[in-house]
Amino acid sequence: MDGMVNKNDQRKRIAIIPARGGSKRIPRKNIIDFHGKPMIAWTIEAALNSDVFDRVIVSTDDPEIADISRKYGAEIPFLRTAYADDNSNVSQVILASLQRLNIDAGTVGMLMANCPLRQSKSIRRLTENFDRSGAEFQISAFNYGFANPWWAHRVDESGSAKPLFAEELTARSQDLPALLCPTGACWLARIPAFRSHETFYGPNYHFGLIDRVAAMDIDDEGDLRLARALFHTR
Repeated sequence: MDGMVNKNDQRKRIAIIPARGGSKRIPRKNIIDFHGKPMIAWTIEAALNSDVFDRVIVSTDDPEIADISRKYGAEIPFLRTAYADDNSNVSQVILASLQRLNIDAGTVGMLMANCPLRQSKSIRRLTENFDRSGAEFQISAFNYGFANPWWAHRVDESGSAKPLFAEELTARSQDLPALLCPTGACWLARIPAFRSHETFYGPNYHFGLIDRVAAMDIDDEGDLRLARALFHTR
């Protein structure tokens, strides 16, 4: 059996929630109060209640975030010592976590802590879609809706505007191809493929659709105000 992967390991799923302590635009964003709980608690509970993960782990460099995460049921096997700066991307964080955990089989799910409106039912649907697709990589995404990127413009220093897509600017919205926007709600990958390509945007990655409210990433104060208002529509 040396060098062989156990079939049970191939079927296992692990969720990793990246949550560094040094957020800039909203200080301590991952643990600020969001409707009575630290923001990260909503993601931990959604992952646990989805019943699709064998383990739910928070990867953090911050002892306070670690303590709060344990309180809400997540595992903290280690404190992150690398990839905790503004320049590191999430794939690097997840790859380093898998290496420290010595996990090389099964499926990994990445759930951003700043998506508190994503619920367990959305995680279940995305996971089911991933399993049906047979894909090795899946990114959660939503339809843009009224904020149509086909109508995007650049504005120069003088205030003059230029469309990015001149031909599409005059087309009816219903005639334009659908475009999708990635969100950090729940990314999934087969671990061997992920470790090989070192990104969730691996070859032939798929999208898993999620509704716009559940998909919302909170990056700045405006996002936070909107998310707090949308909370009551869940």
